[in-house]
Formats: sequence, C-alpha cells, structure tokens
Amino acid sequence: MSEEIRNLEPKLLWEHFYSLTQIPRPSKKEEKVRAFMKKFGEDLGLETIEDEVGNIIIRKPATPGMEDRKGVVMQGHLDMVPQANSDSNHNFETDPIEAYIDGDWVTAKGTTLGADNGMGVAAAMAVLSSNDIEHPLVEGLFTIDEEAGMTGANYLKPGILKGDILLNMDSEDEGELYVGCAGGEDANVSLPYTEENMPSDYKGYKLSVTGLKGGHSGMDIPLGRGNANKIMFRLFNKAIDAMDLRVSEVNGGSLRNAIPREGFAIVGVPSAKASEFETFVKEYAATIQNELSGSDPGVKVEVVTADLPAKAIAKDTFRKFTDAIMACPNGVIRMSDAMEGLVETSTNLAVVKTENGELIAQALMRSSVDTARDELAERMISTFRLAGAKVELDGAYPGWKPNMDSEILKVMQKTYEDNWGKIPEIKAIHAGLECGILGSAYPNWDMISYGPTIRYPHSPDEKVQIETVGKFWEWTVKTLKNIPKK
Repeated sequence: MSEEIRNLEPKLLWEHFYSLTQIPRPSKKEEKVRAFMKKFGEDLGLETIEDEVGNIIIRKPATPGMEDRKGVVMQGHLDMVPQANSDSNHNFETDPIEAYIDGDWVTAKGTTLGADNGMGVAAAMAVLSSNDIEHPLVEGLFTIDEEAGMTGANYLKPGILKGDILLNMDSEDEGELYVGCAGGEDANVSLPYTEENMPSDYKGYKLSVTGLKGGHSGMDIPLGRGNANKIMFRLFNKAIDAMDLRVSEVNGGSLRNAIPREGFAIVGVPSAKASEFETFVKEYAATIQNELSGSDPGVKVEVVTADLPAKAIAKDTFRKFTDAIMACPNGVIRMSDAMEGLVETSTNLAVVKTENGELIAQALMRSSVDTARDELAERMISTFRLAGAKVELDGAYPGWKPNMDSEILKVMQKTYEDNWGKIPEIKAIHAGLECGILGSAYPNWDMISYGPTIRYPHSPDEKVQIETVGKFWEWTVKTLKNIPKK
C-alpha cells in the first residue's frame, strides 16, 4: 500500500520520502538512517561528513553561474516521534512505516507518519540528487535526536559548515514563514515509594483513559485537548478519600514532547464499594466527555475488573504525589504580548508512571522568554518539593529571536508573492525548532523556517497534505534560484 506514494508529484521528493518511511528512525535510535544518509551522499559522489555526534553533512557545489551566491544550508532532523495506537504491534526499531494516501493527505496505519521532519529531509535529498535545479553551494545538514533532546543541534561544532543561509524545513503550515521559536527545558520528577499489602477484602480493577487526540506539546497546546495524566489523577484525587482507592501501578503518556493521549492504572477498592466505584467512574467519564466535547470528543474513561494486585503504593506517599500532580502547571501559561495569537509560555505534563520503586513525572516547559521559562521551572520544583519529590532540570535550549530585516525572509516573501499572488504570513512558533541552538554556533547565519502542511504531528493521526508538498517544493526550488549574491 505504501508504495503508491512514490508516484505522487513532485516524484523526486516523494521517492525520497518513501525511502525514509522504510527505515526505522525513532529518536535516539538513528543508526540505520544515519548509515542510509551517509551512503546516499557517497553514492552521489558528494562530500559527505558524519560528525562526532552523528549528524550527517552532504555538500554539493554550486551549479554553473551560481558560484557568486551565498551558500545555503538545507536542514532537517533525521529522527521521528515513535507514537502508535495502543492496539498497534508496530516496532519502531525494526518495522517500516505503513504510509498510504487518504484523499488529499498521506498518513500512516496506526502510527506517526514521520513527515515531521521526513518532508524536510526528503526535500534536501531531492536537491542534492537533482541534475536540473539551479542552486548555489548547498549543504544538507541532517541532525539527530531533535525530538528527544536536540542532541545533534547542541553538539554541532562551529566551522564545519560553509553556508551563510539556513533553510530549516521543519515548520508545518504551507505559505507561512517562521522567524522565531520558543526555547525549552525538561523537568524530571522522582518520588521513591514503599509498598503495602493490598487489603484482602479489596476488588481489583484496570482503569484506562483513551481516545484523546494528543498531538505536539508546543503547537497543539493552545487547542485545549485533554491530558490523560491530568484526567487520571483528577479521578484518583476524588476516589482516594471517598472510596479508599489504592493504586498499584500507573502508566500515562510516553514522550516529553507529545500531549499524553492514554493513561492506565491498576487499582483496588473495597469490595463493599465496588458498585459505587464503577458508578463513580461512569459519571466521571460523562463529566470529562462533556468538558472536552469540543476539543477532544473521543475521550473515554473506563474501568474493567482485573486480578487484585498483592501490593499497593503506600497511601500517604501516593496522596502527596496526587496533590502535586493536581497542582502541577499544565497547558498554556501565558500568551505573547509581542505577537497576537502566539503562546509565550506553556508546559506539558507528558509522562506519569511507576518505575523501579519510584513515582516518575516528566514535563516539557516552553517559552519564547527565557526568564519566563526559568520561573516556570521554579514553580515545578516548588510544587513537587512539597510532596517530598526530587526535581531535576535538563535539556535547556534557547529560543530564536526574530530578525525582520532578514535578507532570505525578503527573498522568500517576494518569491511566494510573484508565484502565488499573496505575501506569506510571518510567524513565530511555540515549538523547539533547532534554529535557536544552531544560530548560537553559527551567529552569522540568516535563518528561516518553512514547510508543507502537516497536521497532528507527534500522534498516530499525523498526516501531510499532498497539494502543499508540491508548493513547498516549488517554493524551495525558486528560492534557491534567487539566493542573494555574496
């Protein structure tokens, strides 16, 4: 089924995108795609470099007559977010993505598609492998681990690249140009717990929160979608005291940069309150469905009987942790004063789970204002410290400050207006593009970000609009032809 996408236009780009779908490339597991990209460059006879951290750089000389133009770095990240529906058996480390055409879109069967950022990578590959496109010196910069730590961008060394202009092809609305992005930082919470015997007169249940859309924890955060962890712990907060609920296991969310779509728990309640508990869950499910009827109408909160576990998390510890989860900031914290409709600061309570005798929580904090991000981190620390938990911060990366006098911005605005009759929108994005980090290593770069239209990235509903891929490609080709002189 997936091979049908190879016949879409522009064929060269879609051929390369298809080849990427066949290579497993989850974040931090990019060995296969790194080897593939290195062979790709070498087979073309182009200068190909793998740096110390695993980024791949492929350099192609300017076409005749374009030697006096500024060099261009075409950049995309090799990794993809490995998200699958709970009923999928897909193994992201071994299995190809099953992509298919669904009307005007390309999507995948039960998993993320990898258009984020496979489309940007494929576009750079198409330019590098073409023989009929005018362009200046082009360097394909293919970074690793963007989705789970920005490792490739963080460890890219100054001086290895020769270009003057960075085309970051990792944005997700065709016809828009992005000139700024948010920075971010991870909060990692851990609270050790002891176990107690589950009372023998209890009944066991498996609780599940499913059916949520999830999505990108930056771009989709203002859409008001449900957070499975918040929904699950809101139920715990009521049932711990009212029904003597005891919790044995919790597993909600999986990735720091994806809004958690699902959460599961193994719990027990007194047998005498079993009927009351089942009724309570049904009523609570109806409440959540009503609250999210506009933004997340598919949400389900369900409980089914299960074997009663022998042990439960110490009640006092779990009560304190639940209080902290309830108080934990989540969602949009502040909108931008500088740009209408842009989220300035947010956080996503991405993961809550039991693991090796600890209650674990992970959140990704984002802001275009570094001091606001830092204040949010302090709030996270204070919230969980009250419960006796430890909070470690890591993975901080800077934002990207807009440059409205950018030369490449003006070129791409004019190119779009000349060809499609309108001026593209200029925006900043509430997501962690690599531009902020890359710009700190190469402060001379004139940077822009753009891409085709992608919806529901970081979720199994991810899809890319076919028509916009063609426009994205044509815009890229015409931009390369009009790169300013040195």
